[in-house]
Amino acid sequence: MSDIEHLRSLIRTIPDFPQEGIIFRDIFPVFQDPKAIEMLVSHIVNHINVTIKEKIDVIVGLDARGFLFGPMVALRLNAAFVPSRKKGKLPGKTICAEFKKEYGVDTFEMQVDAIKPGQNVIIVDDLIATGGTAAAAGQLVEKSGGKLLEYIFLIELVDLNGV
Repeated sequence: MSDIEHLRSLIRTIPDFPQEGIIFRDIFPVFQDPKAIEMLVSHIVNHINVTIKEKIDVIVGLDARGFLFGPMVALRLNAAFVPSRKKGKLPGKTICAEFKKEYGVDTFEMQVDAIKPGQNVIIVDDLIATGGTAAAAGQLVEKSGGKLLEYIFLIELVDLNGV
């Protein structure tokens, strides 16, 4: 079994969570297998090193599962890690962006000084559904003056046409 096949085999599908009609993709079993998390982080870092020529200054992880592997990717790239969190979860001054999700509306925040103007940024998360959270995080990077180079997701829900 290839690394990718092994990772796919660990992701569970849970129907009707967090509400009826939603199909949840559970990545937590990946984190119960140390070899799998190593595979995951290595594949992401290799993808970045092969496809992006600029030095990466910041990895932005989206609340909350982007926090699980984003810091590991940042560490391997000698980059900073910056969380993009739901409203009210970060101390100090923040900037915010509102977004629609597949089952509601929410707001993301980032600390105002977390990304410096001109820094090269990659946004990571476990899953892209409609693209709302990713777009909001991208707006926060732009408001900070960062240069967004790429979004990286582990799973894409293609039926929801994420942006």
